[in-house]
Amino acid sequence: MARQRKKQKSLIKDLAAQRIERLFELAHDEFGQNPKRSDRYVLLARRIGMRYRIRFPTNLKRRMCKHCRSYLVPGSSSRVRLRGRYITVTCLRCNKQMRYPYKSSKSKVEEDNPA
Repeated sequence: MARQRKKQKSLIKDLAAQRIERLFELAHDEFGQNPKRSDRYVLLARRIGMRYRIRFPTNLKRRMCKHCRSYLVPGSSSRVRLRGRYITVTCLRCNKQMRYPYKSSKSKVEEDNPA
């Protein structure tokens, strides 16, 4: 009984993850004509993720503002800047900044050849 329930639960989570990815695809396709609809798709994807306790993949998580939950497209709804060791993404709707660490190729070269 428990094995069947566990299998069913994993199938439900897999289906929910597929729906989340599809909603982000729709948000990407729809952003040019209707940005508010894209935001709605992101909101629906987030609700599905919360209901089934699914972690968003990193690439999808970075396409969503962590503050106002809007869909982020670099150049039109967000600004991307490199600052030291961080990529700074600014949402142009709420003006909040999100920072993501990265390792530049310059610092990697310095680590390999300490001089």
